[in-house]
Amino acid sequence: MNSRAAKPIFSFPFAAMLKNFQPLRVYFVQNRWALVIGLLSLLLVDLLQVIIPLVIKKAIDLLVTQTPETGSLLFRQGGIIVAIALTIAMFRYVWRRLILGHSRKVEQGLRNRMYGHLQTLPLSFFQKTKTGDLMARAINDINAVRMASGMGLVALVDGSVLGIAAIGFMMSIDLKLTLIALIPAPVVVILTKILTRRMSKGFETVQSTFSDLTERVREAFAGIRVIKAHNREAWEYTRVKTEGERYIAENMKLAKTLAVFFPVMTIFTNAGLAIVILLGGRYAISGSITPGDFVAFISYLNLLTWPMMAMGWVTNLLQRGSASMRRINRILEEVPDITDPVPSQGVSDGTLPEESNLKPVEGAIEIRGLSLKYPGQGDDALKNICLKINTSETVAVVGRVGSGKSTLLQVIPRLLDVQEDTVFVDGSDIRKIPLKTLREKIGFVSQEAFLFSDTIRNNVVFGRDGISDQDLKDALRAAGILEEIQGLENGLDTMLGERGTTLSGGQRQRLTIARALVGSFPFLILDDALSMVDTRTEEGILNQILDRRSNKTNLIVSHRVSTIRRADRIVVLDRGERVEEGTHDSLIALGGVYATLYEEQIQEEALEKET
Repeated sequence: MNSRAAKPIFSFPFAAMLKNFQPLRVYFVQNRWALVIGLLSLLLVDLLQVIIPLVIKKAIDLLVTQTPETGSLLFRQGGIIVAIALTIAMFRYVWRRLILGHSRKVEQGLRNRMYGHLQTLPLSFFQKTKTGDLMARAINDINAVRMASGMGLVALVDGSVLGIAAIGFMMSIDLKLTLIALIPAPVVVILTKILTRRMSKGFETVQSTFSDLTERVREAFAGIRVIKAHNREAWEYTRVKTEGERYIAENMKLAKTLAVFFPVMTIFTNAGLAIVILLGGRYAISGSITPGDFVAFISYLNLLTWPMMAMGWVTNLLQRGSASMRRINRILEEVPDITDPVPSQGVSDGTLPEESNLKPVEGAIEIRGLSLKYPGQGDDALKNICLKINTSETVAVVGRVGSGKSTLLQVIPRLLDVQEDTVFVDGSDIRKIPLKTLREKIGFVSQEAFLFSDTIRNNVVFGRDGISDQDLKDALRAAGILEEIQGLENGLDTMLGERGTTLSGGQRQRLTIARALVGSFPFLILDDALSMVDTRTEEGILNQILDRRSNKTNLIVSHRVSTIRRADRIVVLDRGERVEEGTHDSLIALGGVYATLYEEQIQEEALEKET
């Protein structure tokens, strides 16, 4: 005997399906009046549709009786049908405008919510999640949710109301004939239950495969230069083709299930119609029902065909939307690792007391015993770092590759999180400062020079207000790129290609530096931001930056130790530890790690000049 509990045959997994749509509740509440009016219009259309067979019934009975007034009465019945048709058309426009408009608002709200939430997630999330997967969820999955919350809702309400009303009128004509006509219904319910399980799993797989295909195509286009340079077009074409074939194969599996679903609905619906014609015709001949009743009954049975078909369509839309919402919910359920602090109790307006310490900003940074380990890594990236940077001081951080320089810089704007009481800005623990307040004080230029597909002006201004053309030019001049920009045909209004590919690597880096300089931030962090320019150019740009920001705090990382001699202090990291600190001259005299790095790079530069 099977130990598993028996499940009811006629149960339908709507509860689990609808649970996935819970995040959409807020949009249904916001659009409640449009939905109420739209659904009332839909119900009125359904009511008018079930009235039409009654009009036809009366017309048929008039034809049978053939009284002297039959002609005028038939004309009147025809007029009633025309009036009903016009009313149906008007209210059908209303419900389509309101309910389908609601689904578009759901689409917009969900996409904005998803993007807003993604912006709160840490960098580690984007390192483990493919861009193509996020794109697929933001486009394909949200489109499936839109269809479920629009046409899915319409088909569910329309099919249910119309089906119940049609059965009610059929029973009023002849109960026995109605019960006979509904014999196929239990079979339809059982088949629906079986097939919807397959569809749910199929939709999930299809959406996941679409994510993989999107990522493969995105990667192919993003790396087109490398592919062409290495003559690997055929290889990349095969990879995209293989992913596309896998996507089609999963769709074909799902299509087989759908291909069975709708014909089954049609077969059983028409089987009921055949039974009605056979038995109902005999009832009409024997006089048990009038010819008008017989025609009206068939009309209601035809109306019942749509609810039977709608059951399949609703299931299709809701299963697809539910599968997509599950994928979207996984994103929305991701908890940000780095969040704003909770306001202290007793503060009436909820303002954090630490926030006031940043106004006005002095520019001091202090690190006390900072240690940090990346998830999955055995060794600490930073080990017991202690460092104090005074207001208006320029500090350079140097070290070999993997020594922890970038990690240290990313800690200050909380791109990486740290323990409490380890990093302070102007005396305030950065964990107790709102992220917006902290980051709007810091100009951060990372190793990756990222530019948007926009004009040079918009890439540098970066959505900030109150920046004049003169401020823009001064920042570009300090970054050593103003003359090159002015030499372009459209100057500052030149459109850049995707990720700024129309510019060289060095030009992209200098534009991102200008982006940080134009903001005139109290703190400037340069994380090896000039690695793509030559040594002399880097040194010249750094000198201009330091002249421009002589009264502000600067923190600079560079692999070229020869270019950061002007720094007030130089901190040397090795394997995550601070091993040396001092001025250029004192560190050279020390003869330690810094002196070794400096000597190696002097020799490399000399060798470059010879070649």
